[in-house]
Amino acid sequence: MSEYVSVGIIGCGRVAQNAYMPLILSLIAKGSVSSVSGADTNPARREEMQAKFPMRRLYDNAADLIADPEIDVVLVLTSMREHGEFAIAALEAGKHVLVEKPMATTREQALRLIEVSKESSGYLVCAPHVMLSPDYQEMYRTIASGGVGRPLLARSRYGWNGPDWGQWFYAPGGGPLFDLGVYNVTSLTGLLGPVAKVSAMSTLTRPERVVDGENIAVKTDDTFQIVLQHEGGALSTVTTAFGIQRYKGAALEVYGLDGTIQMLGDDWAPAGLEYWQNELGAWQLLDSRSTYWPWTDGLSHLVECAISGTEPYTRPEHAFHVLDIMLSAMTAAETGQTQEVQSRFVPPAPLEGSFRQDAHRVHDKTHEDAQH
Repeated sequence: MSEYVSVGIIGCGRVAQNAYMPLILSLIAKGSVSSVSGADTNPARREEMQAKFPMRRLYDNAADLIADPEIDVVLVLTSMREHGEFAIAALEAGKHVLVEKPMATTREQALRLIEVSKESSGYLVCAPHVMLSPDYQEMYRTIASGGVGRPLLARSRYGWNGPDWGQWFYAPGGGPLFDLGVYNVTSLTGLLGPVAKVSAMSTLTRPERVVDGENIAVKTDDTFQIVLQHEGGALSTVTTAFGIQRYKGAALEVYGLDGTIQMLGDDWAPAGLEYWQNELGAWQLLDSRSTYWPWTDGLSHLVECAISGTEPYTRPEHAFHVLDIMLSAMTAAETGQTQEVQSRFVPPAPLEGSFRQDAHRVHDKTHEDAQH
């Protein structure tokens, strides 16, 4: 244990500069991070990082950053297909590792990553970090305590028009399921437990796109509709696409025999909860405690765990189960056959705390009115 750690970033692009660096600067100001270094094969991105941020050192390759003895925590923020390779190398070097989603793009590499994490002295935290948000935790506590009765159904959604940068988003190993739907699959399995079976349909709606100023051929499906059968019996759906222009409404809804709870906003950017209880006969609005919660919070959590010597709340086995579900969904869409999901994980208990005192009725309705 120490009072602070030094951070190294592999991949100095948009996610590093726009999302993680503001958090790192905050952690430096708080004293829990002493310095930040980076590695990128692109000289222009290295120059941008040097110009914008107080970088300790910049490398032109990941291997040199990983070998740096002064770096304690490594962030893997590269293209998806490189995630597993760099995360494994950093763990083998004894570093604590945060790897962006997905943890890998194949089951074989993801399993190797988990094996290495068990042998390494470093911790492994896998994005997305949705389970750390206060709104998610309140939703989880409500469901786990029987607040909606036995969960029967759930619905989730996340999509947008898709990035006009990063051609790898539209190549094999990319696509909206790995990039966007992964948030929903993580949230649903965290709330309702592991999945036993998955059915899916997918399609390619735009075979060509302009990315990085070039017209490219899209080589992965860009639209998915997925149905999950959870081991506990509940059914849930995931809607995700690189073609959704706008949407309104809850990101997540869970329907139980005694009530309904839904997360407003997106699960990576929650904006409070709405909660229906049959015995109360009214919708309650639970004001958000995630207003200032960043979706990069897994880094704060990993830094805290590294300093204190405490195991992270989120577990690599959960991230592997999510990857297993997504790969099974792709196979189901290709073959038209429901797939059995072989992996399992044990969800952690909800974190302590509550913001239920902030709840207030938003509208009263009779049971009959609520059905329309």
